[in-house]
Amino acid sequence: MSPDRTTRTAEPGTTPRTALLLVDLQEAFFEAPGLAGARADVLAAVGALADGAREAGAPILLVTTEHSRDRSTWTLSMLEDDHGYLFHDDPSTAVVHELDTSGMTGVEKTRDSAWFGTDLALRLRNLGADRVLIAGVSTHACIAQTARDAYAHNVRAAVVEDAVADERTEHMRTVLDLLVDDRQAELVTLEDALGRLRS
Repeated sequence: MSPDRTTRTAEPGTTPRTALLLVDLQEAFFEAPGLAGARADVLAAVGALADGAREAGAPILLVTTEHSRDRSTWTLSMLEDDHGYLFHDDPSTAVVHELDTSGMTGVEKTRDSAWFGTDLALRLRNLGADRVLIAGVSTHACIAQTARDAYAHNVRAAVVEDAVADERTEHMRTVLDLLVDDRQAELVTLEDALGRLRS
């Protein structure tokens, strides 16, 4: 039986691979009014990206946030507020029902960045991927921090503008522009992203 194309390690000298990172596509995040209004458009774009990645044999990493009830993974603000969330088995922690997760590999995080405290760098290295397309929510926090930390890991990142959203809509454009101005990420359209996956 031949190895699954989405998990095969690239051979030395082969063309670098692009992986798709889907960030925080969980019910809880779409409860915010700004994200609820963008839900249909963002998830349609994410669905198209996932289909394109599957067709191209590109890795898809589904990054979700989950916390422990014992407070051991809580952020400072959660501890200060004495209020945790995104616990295992809570309905709001579930991946959005519209997303077909077949062929995706799960990565669980507890902070904004998909790199912090996870094995994402190892997974991408083993997959031979040195470029990532990033989609999901929220742009000012988890998307931006994941893109900046990709840069810190010498992984080229592109944020798919049609496939991200933010509850703080007034900050979204500024944050995206800063990523570009700081040369830490590119901005690409859905069409461009699908072209990259095919190439």
